[in-house]
Amino acid sequence: MTTKDERRVECVPNMAGGEGHVLIERLLNEQQMDGKCRMYAKVTLEKGCSLGYHEHHNESETYYILSGHGLYNDNGREYEVKAGDCTFTGDGFGHGLVNLGTEDLVFMALIILG
Repeated sequence: MTTKDERRVECVPNMAGGEGHVLIERLLNEQQMDGKCRMYAKVTLEKGCSLGYHEHHNESETYYILSGHGLYNDNGREYEVKAGDCTFTGDGFGHGLVNLGTEDLVFMALIILG
């Protein structure tokens, strides 16, 4: 278990070539994920920010949108996403996400190895 007070929010500028910055709050550490996951985090894209298009190799990534809305690039096809939507990017495929709104776009990100 980790409490909110034990976690920190990391600000990553121009993540994967995106605009602005990405705020990442890692919810579990490497030991807790026992080598099965690379990341489980709450991610925030503020107004005007994006997570650039990137590919995953030997892993997959799922986003669950908590709030806000954005434009999701799924291996070259674009879809608008909003709270309650879930995306999946498999091994060998790529994705990116842009905040289209005036409020924060907040989502859970899970990267599973293998």
